[in-house]
Amino acid sequence: MLILTRRAGESLHIGENVKITVLGIQGRQVKIGIEVPQGTAVYREEVYARILEENRQAVMAAEQDLKAAAALWKRVK
Repeated sequence: MLILTRRAGESLHIGENVKITVLGIQGRQVKIGIEVPQGTAVYREEVYARILEENRQAVMAAEQDLKAAAALWKRVK
């Protein structure tokens, strides 16, 4: 992990298309602004983890559905 120190109003760039600016600091909270290309998804970590879990469950359900369909297909023959 790269660790950088920035003050309010200072920015950093990631590649050519992402800019992160420290907008303010109040106590233990840091307010940041993120500029990314339009259409780029940006998620809070807890939301992203939930999306990954839901996707994993959807894949598992699809696998189970496919296996059930294959079993039915064998019985029809």
